[in-house]
Amino acid sequence: MPSKTLQIPTPDGQADAFAAFPDHGERHPGVLLYPDAFGPRPELETKARQLAEHGYYVLVPNLYYRTGPAPVIDLPDHIGEEARPTVFGQLMPLIEAHTTERVLRDADAYLRFLTAQPEVSPGPVATIGYCLGAALAMRTATAHPGQVAAVAGFHPGFLVTDAPDSPHRLVAELKAEVHLGLAVGDLTSEAIEELERSLDAAGVTHTIEIYPDTVHGFTMSDTDAYNPDALRHHWDRLLPLLDRTLTRG
Repeated sequence: MPSKTLQIPTPDGQADAFAAFPDHGERHPGVLLYPDAFGPRPELETKARQLAEHGYYVLVPNLYYRTGPAPVIDLPDHIGEEARPTVFGQLMPLIEAHTTERVLRDADAYLRFLTAQPEVSPGPVATIGYCLGAALAMRTATAHPGQVAAVAGFHPGFLVTDAPDSPHRLVAELKAEVHLGLAVGDLTSEAIEELERSLDAAGVTHTIEIYPDTVHGFTMSDTDAYNPDALRHHWDRLLPLLDRTLTRG
């Protein structure tokens, strides 16, 4: 499976990124894959390659490129519970600095870059996100409704907040089909109901599903949260979503 390390021009500099795509000499639908809060690392490269095997060009940007190339902090090979306080102590300033304004500037640049790649076919793209990345995938789709045909978020964070520009308040702009796969406890029942009401009122085709016996981060095999059954379920939801919404060449 071919892969590349790339530099994406943005208004704030160069974002390093990883891309994986089929080796068929053809063009394939584009997928913008936002990583979780830990950022790009071998686990995300593996996911990109696995998705590319199904016929997609998958781009994984480094959200924290303003600080430096990935990985911007030293991550253990396995991010266990004992390591999380130290890791999040280093990451929280970067997460807090990643404002909505930065997210939207980056989204413009990422989509422009993705759709310009010679291996990417014309037509709509998908945005996928894990944890923090789910909110970024949603923001990208609401800001670019004419380009994004599918949104998927797994063990999402920051989808329903009190902020005036909370992602759930912007879904009226969506043209994409949405799947959200939640861990037990990711969102309160009240937040889920509010999100459902917003999506229903906007007429957005969507599913919100709580994956049983999971904790936040269940798709990531380099964490203690990993649940292999839930990861398989995630593929069972994600691949049909992409298949029915993205045009193949």
